[in-house]
Amino acid sequence: MANRHPKGLYPLFFTEMWERLAFYLMLGILFLYLTDRERGGLGLTTGQAGEIFGTYLAFVYFTPFLGGMIADRVLGYRRSILLGGVLMALGYFSLGIRSLQTLYIGLVLICLGNGFFKPNISTMVGNLYEAGDPRRDAGFNIFYMGINIGAAVSALVATPIRNLWNFNYAFVAAGIGLLVGVAILLSHWKPLERGDRKSQPAPGETGLKEVALVILLPALLFGILGYFLGTKVKFLHDTLGGSTTGFLLGVVPIIGYFVYLARTAEPEERPGLSALMPVFLAGATFFMILHLSGGLFTIWARDDTNRVAPWLPFKQVYAQVAMPSYYFNAAPDVPRPREELFVDTDDRTATLFGAKILTQQAVDRILAEHPDLRAADPESTPMELDWQALVCKIYDEKNVKIKTEKDAHGHETLSVQIEPETAVPLGKVIFLRSVEGRDAPVFLVTPEVHRKVFANAAPEARLPAGKFLKLANPELITGLFNPLFVVLLTPLVVGFFGWLMRRGIVVSTARKIFYGMCLTAAALGIMALAAWTSQDGAYKVSAWWMILAYLVVTTGELCLSPMGLSLVTKLSPARYAGLMMGGWFLATAIGSKLSGFISGLEPTTNLFVVLVVATLAVAGFLFLLLPWLERTLEKYGA
Repeated sequence: MANRHPKGLYPLFFTEMWERLAFYLMLGILFLYLTDRERGGLGLTTGQAGEIFGTYLAFVYFTPFLGGMIADRVLGYRRSILLGGVLMALGYFSLGIRSLQTLYIGLVLICLGNGFFKPNISTMVGNLYEAGDPRRDAGFNIFYMGINIGAAVSALVATPIRNLWNFNYAFVAAGIGLLVGVAILLSHWKPLERGDRKSQPAPGETGLKEVALVILLPALLFGILGYFLGTKVKFLHDTLGGSTTGFLLGVVPIIGYFVYLARTAEPEERPGLSALMPVFLAGATFFMILHLSGGLFTIWARDDTNRVAPWLPFKQVYAQVAMPSYYFNAAPDVPRPREELFVDTDDRTATLFGAKILTQQAVDRILAEHPDLRAADPESTPMELDWQALVCKIYDEKNVKIKTEKDAHGHETLSVQIEPETAVPLGKVIFLRSVEGRDAPVFLVTPEVHRKVFANAAPEARLPAGKFLKLANPELITGLFNPLFVVLLTPLVVGFFGWLMRRGIVVSTARKIFYGMCLTAAALGIMALAAWTSQDGAYKVSAWWMILAYLVVTTGELCLSPMGLSLVTKLSPARYAGLMMGGWFLATAIGSKLSGFISGLEPTTNLFVVLVVATLAVAGFLFLLLPWLERTLEKYGA
């Protein structure tokens, strides 16, 4: 009985598991939703998507710094977690409506909700145990297992929902999952009272007012200036863009404040605070690479990875229909649909078809131009499940707007919007053509897309009419393997360092961080080789390249990420503990914003090589500082 954990641990475990499932479900398909032009996505450029993705990640990782302070001083932990959960659920439901406006509203709500939720649930787990309780570490291990279970399951949930319905239904599912977590929290409200204990502020601790005036206000002013410069100065406009310039300039006064703090602290505090600066640099660099998983790596998985997976179980729901763009760089022997099922049309109609939105006028025009086509009602027409991928909703002409969207670099793309978002579709349609005596659904494409699909195709590599090539979803590759490897490798990595220690080889925390950076560079090297093998996207390559890269970078993560958090708590004076944890969140936010910027670029060999060099440069800097860092850590018992 003495080894039993407090009653509140398992409610917090399941609350966090459901929240992480929702968070990673959305994150795994967000970049796809933003850029997709064939499965009902928003059809933005990768540059636009990178700006949105990076800005969202930056704020979703920075708001916990403020949310933790507000909970500690004002709301309490249970109410903060409840508020955060409700805000995030509303955010996911907002994403369930297909429009740019609801996208932005949803992302803002998720950022705010995550700020209240994320830091405080971990604090509550710690508060369940008294100081010195030997069960504490085991309790956190159980809690963090919930995080990884939720993350791993997220891709398994997102994929069938997206394949059977669409992106927006998957976002709604994330909202429902989060409400399950909120319900678990409410149903165990009383047992969790023990974890809702406010900590006593340390003497000289930085207050909320000081944070707002000294850190946040200058950051806001610099950010506004940066955004102005990024939109008005041609060089900045053509390279970084407004949001990236604004964010990077906005963090300058914050970084300056942390450096000032380290230089002006009490003599006995100064070495520990100074040692955290390179740790923050390593954290920012690492998370810049890790969060490419939801952006650049996702695009690589979608466009440049061979996703034909005959071994995939439950293919009816876990594999998606190959759309025309998949064949652009596919091998000649990859079977294409029958060429009669590709119907040439204009840019506007092809854009509407890719968004899975048509007007009645467009339907009439298509039938007039192609009299052999039949517009069928999918609700009353016998059809195979795969045909759902080519079903379009019909809206009134006045509700459908095709807009020319520009990213920060001036690249244009057509985007389809429904105005108002609440407009009700008039019905659904699927276009059928008779081939060899049987009806089969058709793709509406531009002549250029039609040409690229069959440019290098072997004449005999054709699928039967009405049959489609089935592919593993990109999010199965990018969303499943990192959390899976975390679960599988954690005992191995911990056991390896324990084995070394038993043989008298002690690997310092600073050296583990250095090893983590080296492994991160190695993972990027694997991706550089993959890009070189594919001739920068001219050919698709095996998914094993990405899986191997995830194996290596996850090993690096286990060396670096827990060590960084541990050092923040060990090297920070009590009065600056919360502020320094904010520094770690800031480092994560900076890396995440840069990750979004990089994700807006083409995944070429040169780009991966540049990232390898940048990561090795940070690793080299850490290596030069190792003697000093190890002496400092020894002084603080870290």
